[in-house]
Amino acid sequence: MESLKGKTRGEDLYEQVSAVIERRNLPWSKLANVTTDGSPNLTGKNVGLLKRIQDKVKEENPAQNVVFLHCIIHQESLSTQKEATRNTKKYCKSLDDLQREFYRRFSDFEKIDKSLQLVSCPLSQDPDTAPQELQLELINLQSDPASKENFKSLKLTDFYASLNKATFPNLRRLAQEMIVLFGSTYVCEQTFSVMNINKARHRSKLTDQHLRSILRIATTKLAPDFDALAKKGDQQHCSH
Repeated sequence: MESLKGKTRGEDLYEQVSAVIERRNLPWSKLANVTTDGSPNLTGKNVGLLKRIQDKVKEENPAQNVVFLHCIIHQESLSTQKEATRNTKKYCKSLDDLQREFYRRFSDFEKIDKSLQLVSCPLSQDPDTAPQELQLELINLQSDPASKENFKSLKLTDFYASLNKATFPNLRRLAQEMIVLFGSTYVCEQTFSVMNINKARHRSKLTDQHLRSILRIATTKLAPDFDALAKKGDQQHCSH
């Protein structure tokens, strides 16, 4: 989580995102998905954040295609606000608008529909209709009794983790790119909710560093060892 003050143009957002990625030594070439709220400074075709990110990823890895999604939760909120202000006399038109909005909300997923189906049901996919680099791997997977049994007994993430890296490299890579899309949106929304709860007007003394620490504690899966921390505090107290 980074704080951005002043202008929020696509250029400003990209510089902030780029600085964080470079500071943490993250490879641009492995970026698979970016989810936004759909604002123009993010989605602009020429100078928006997403265009700049796609150009940077292509520069590092020409074969990598970043999937850009519009946050469904954010779209639902906007749609609800819009509907609440409409006059009841325009009910029929509102229904039409909602239908178009619903279609638009999920249109991003149409671009990756085939990949999602392949990852979710690899045993029932026709290898001839799959991308060329996946065809042989699908044939080997569908003819392997052990893989079929694992698919039935394991969670989807565990199933793909169990596949041999040398035998199924492209299937594993595609699965990683598709599965990570859904976890990233949830974590993002959870983080913003925590920030909004803590950044209230009565807590105006909170700094960016305070917020980063609060968000890290709230979203981490690590459990603190309170006994060890208490002992460490006692030792420091006794030394005085």
